[in-house]
Amino acid sequence: MKVTLSALDTCESSFTPLVVLELAQDVKEETKEWLKNRIISKKEDGDDNDDFLTMAECQFIIKHELENLRARDEKMIPGYPQAKLYPGKSLLRRLLTSGLVIQVFPLHDNEALKKLEDTWYTRFALKCQPIDHIRGYFGETIALYFGFLEYFTVALIPMAVIGLPYYLFVWEDYDKYVIFASFNLIWSTVILEVWKRGCANMTYRWGTLVMKRQFEEPRPGFHGVLGINPVTGRKEPLYPSYKRQLRIYLVSLPFVCLCLYFSLYVMMIYFDMEAWALSLHDNSGSEWTSVLLYVPSVIYAVVIEIMNRLYRYAAEFLTSWENHRLESAYQNHLILKVLVFNFLNCFASLFYIAFVLRDMKLLRQSLATLLITSQILNQIMESLLPYWLQRKHHVQVKRKVQALKADIDATLYEQVVLEKEMGTYLGTFDDYLELFLQFGYVSLFSCVYPLAAAFAVLNNFTEVNSDALKMCRVLKRPFSEPSANIGVWQLAFETMSVISVVTNCALIGMSPQVNALFPESKLDLVLIVVAVEHALLALKFILAFAIPDKPRHIQMKLARLEFESLEALKQQ
Repeated sequence: MKVTLSALDTCESSFTPLVVLELAQDVKEETKEWLKNRIISKKEDGDDNDDFLTMAECQFIIKHELENLRARDEKMIPGYPQAKLYPGKSLLRRLLTSGLVIQVFPLHDNEALKKLEDTWYTRFALKCQPIDHIRGYFGETIALYFGFLEYFTVALIPMAVIGLPYYLFVWEDYDKYVIFASFNLIWSTVILEVWKRGCANMTYRWGTLVMKRQFEEPRPGFHGVLGINPVTGRKEPLYPSYKRQLRIYLVSLPFVCLCLYFSLYVMMIYFDMEAWALSLHDNSGSEWTSVLLYVPSVIYAVVIEIMNRLYRYAAEFLTSWENHRLESAYQNHLILKVLVFNFLNCFASLFYIAFVLRDMKLLRQSLATLLITSQILNQIMESLLPYWLQRKHHVQVKRKVQALKADIDATLYEQVVLEKEMGTYLGTFDDYLELFLQFGYVSLFSCVYPLAAAFAVLNNFTEVNSDALKMCRVLKRPFSEPSANIGVWQLAFETMSVISVVTNCALIGMSPQVNALFPESKLDLVLIVVAVEHALLALKFILAFAIPDKPRHIQMKLARLEFESLEALKQQ
């Protein structure tokens, strides 16, 4: 709905808007009336629960109800015969694709937001984040991200402290890196297992630790023929599984493979540029050409960021087209597509340098350039540039509101106009992906570039504040989402730590010092490296098994809850 002062003037003074539904300016009155009646018909009679539910929880319920408005007998949207409907079609999604609804977003609670900011990021001090307050305002999903970001940053500090003297004093002495690499492998396993325990503590306190995914409702974008769910008995769209599988294996999989091939092609162009810069420097040997040696890596790092973002849009389109029923299934398929491409795009050149060219000096140079360049680009693109644009827009909105010279309080009007122009927060996907790639840079080639952890710590200290600023002042307030853990990202980080075992063992086995121990038989060297790798993997899995995912007291409380539930059922 187009926001006007007159519309706000007619509102009751006690009315506190929670969610804004912005319609196109020329939407017909009959369409507005129809949509209003459909929304009102979903509202159940009952007492208000203002004291029981937080504002974020109320907004989540409103979003859930809006997304589950589905067509019944309507063949079209009233007033727009070209906007066809069929039973089970999501009304909100059809209104959005037809351009009749511009956007739906929750409003900020300025008083609560100010209190959160005062304890979060306005004072630059080394302190823990107010995770419980973040959860109360933004929901569990975002609170878990910031909790993981803080935990991961603190966990990187030992790696940074140990890696610094290795960088300064024993740079070329590869055999001494055996100790450092072994510590890296144990460290990567322990921090992920300890995080699970801390995550279980938080989500148990929030009441989201046990979530029944099998009863998850269909996502808004899911479409199909309206039918009866055999488990819940509710009406919902039904879509054959074989059609989805055909789309995945005949379209999505070939497209992903084509993108991977293109990424490798771009990588080979980068190596041609490296060879050209190196030959130019060998011929002239000037200071200008020594600086030129870093240019190909910087250009390649920028190209990688661009390719990652373009591929992300294509992956989102394909995953949506596959028509997954559950939001969790949609997210898992999207994350898998993006992780495979990003892993190859970001790390393929490093693997090629390490195991094909076997140029450790170039590996260190490329790793440092990719890590630092990606961190700088992410800080600029995610926070600094949007914040500058938002501040500029805020000044323009204030001038427009003051020019109206309205007799009523225009505070709400100014807030709605300002927030509707803000960027939309697309979820924690990109934030976790950035941490995942950072974890890869730190763990995969730790014995070649021990300083990676120190750069990651420095980046993450600023990342906490820039992400907090982004959430509070740059982007629209996102709808809260309940979560029990960080989901498939836990598996992604654990997979990366397994790959790091292989790469670090291989790099140590390739070092001149280790090769000198086996001057005649390289087969013995290979067998010993493989044996050490298997022993470290066994140690890794033993540690993962030995550290329980949930603390003992949480296990006891969950068992008690299950017992009480069974006792209550017996008394029915």
